Amino acid sequence: MARKYLFLILCIGVCSQNRLQSQNIIPQPVSIATENGSLGFDSNLPVILDDNDQEQKRMEPHITNLYESLGVKVLSSPNANGAALRLINNKQANTKLGNEGYLLDINSMGISISANAFGGYFNALQTLKQLLPVNPSNNRIALPFLSIEDYPRFGWRGLMLDVSRHFFSVEDVKRYINQMVQYKFNVFHWHLTDDEGWRIEIKSLPKLTSVGAWRVERIGSFGEGRVFPKPGEKATYGGFYTHEQIKDVIAYAKERNVTVVPEIDMPGHCMAVLAAYPELSVNKTPKFVNPGSKFSEWYGDGTFKMLIENTLDPTNEKVYEFAEKVMTEVATLFPGEYIHMGGDECYKGYWEESKDVQAFMKKNKIKDVHDLQSYFVKRIEKIVKAKGKKLIGWDEILEGELPSDATVMSWRGMKGGIEAAHKGHKVVMSPTTFAYLDYTQGDRSVETNIYADLSLEKSYEFEPVPDGVNPSLILGGQANLWTEAIPHLDYAMYMTYPRALATSESLWTPASSKNWKKFVHRVEHHFDRFDNQQTTICKAIYDPVIQVKKKEDGNYLSLKSDVEGAEIRYSTDNTYPLERAALYNTEFRLPEGKYLLRTQLFRQGKPIGRMLTIPIDELIKRAK
Repeated sequence: MARKYLFLILCIGVCSQNRLQSQNIIPQPVSIATENGSLGFDSNLPVILDDNDQEQKRMEPHITNLYESLGVKVLSSPNANGAALRLINNKQANTKLGNEGYLLDINSMGISISANAFGGYFNALQTLKQLLPVNPSNNRIALPFLSIEDYPRFGWRGLMLDVSRHFFSVEDVKRYINQMVQYKFNVFHWHLTDDEGWRIEIKSLPKLTSVGAWRVERIGSFGEGRVFPKPGEKATYGGFYTHEQIKDVIAYAKERNVTVVPEIDMPGHCMAVLAAYPELSVNKTPKFVNPGSKFSEWYGDGTFKMLIENTLDPTNEKVYEFAEKVMTEVATLFPGEYIHMGGDECYKGYWEESKDVQAFMKKNKIKDVHDLQSYFVKRIEKIVKAKGKKLIGWDEILEGELPSDATVMSWRGMKGGIEAAHKGHKVVMSPTTFAYLDYTQGDRSVETNIYADLSLEKSYEFEPVPDGVNPSLILGGQANLWTEAIPHLDYAMYMTYPRALATSESLWTPASSKNWKKFVHRVEHHFDRFDNQQTTICKAIYDPVIQVKKKEDGNYLSLKSDVEGAEIRYSTDNTYPLERAALYNTEFRLPEGKYLLRTQLFRQGKPIGRMLTIPIDELIKRAK
């Protein structure tokens, strides 16, 4: 057997913190057994790979990168004596582990990783990284003796990045992928097209990128504050990915155990398409790429009206010729089995108002516009299937009859996923209630206000398999980052984490092993890891959670901490410093008067979170 040897020289030492590192792994492994003793690095630690095993050979650059990140030189002189890091191929596949599970053992003989395939080796390496000190260059390393058996609960563990509302460079996308794999996500859902920009080169339809990829530049919140393009104003904001760039991202993801799922949104969310090819709309009037301006009215019950047409005409054969060209190139570029067609929030008012569309429906015995969307979905599914791919779409594709091979991604709560599963369809759960990362994650006095809230604790409650649903039909789940309010990658990371850590644990770890308090403790440890990587993420769990209840005799305030060992201090008399303010013990009636509530978490007399400052009028508005 041919073997490859790499070497790492580290200092010997025992760090008491390292014995606790095994409890700080996210997502929590299936099982961990610890033993007395630790592996200290006082000499060469070779990495033993089988050169004839392609799955192991793919791991060589990842292990080399890990060694180099520890601040030591990778040597070339072989020395197979003593302890080593060994990769072991299960010659008879361990069915429990599947393609992504692994066995990780640390003992006096070194570190051994057993797996059936590359995904298992790669995931084991992510666990090993988390067992190492946060800042190895300033710590002496000793790993506790332990044995880990680990494998995922679900095969689909996804994150979605919307690159239409704001364009993210190839390097941004790679960095996003590189971060997600550290927590064992394996699907990158790439939302490539929407009203605000078309981001993928389609060589047979060049205007999609020469026109559809660019919009006039606006800043600030999406909506009324962003004016429509002015006459003669140049569209300069945007961008798109060439075929070669897409291939580069796909290859990068593949070497990190990630499948890239492209989303081409249709028949709604197509304003960028119609800016390039207005003849594909019902009215065939000139359009523009929306710069984030208000072009719809929402009525608070899930219904809405588009003020500008943004839907394809499902009765026009040219639309299907367009889809054929797009899906041909998308299918050629993306090797994964799924293409996401969107299908969500399709406004049908323009279909209802069109005499030509109504005549088509009557001729083809299509009873209503919901069945017309079903007609469209079936046509697109047939095109996608002919390319050797499977169709997946948001839960609106359930309107009318859905092709039997189509998969549903449930975003409007769990209801659509439950309905789809009961009809025998495979489902990916991605509900707004647990998985929308653009929602406000902390108190609105210190976080950007979005139309809904989603705390880390609520994210952690995500259970992808509802009662009464066949678990075999639930492929897994995913968290989504829509970027209307997220203009760059640094803020994307801030909004994604730590809530994506909660999603990761819900999708990997057995449901019976989840524990909120223990998870919070581990998240605190990972704050240090993100800090060490110079990646700023949200630490809203260090802020008091405020609730105001309306009672007969007034409004009552309650404060809560998500972290152990913290105390909450507050003032309602407009005074400082808070470290000398009242210590919160139980809910109390808000006093009358004009004042600010100030409150903050402290640990061992030191502030650990942000001071929240909220006017009494705002507090009263929150009363429920």
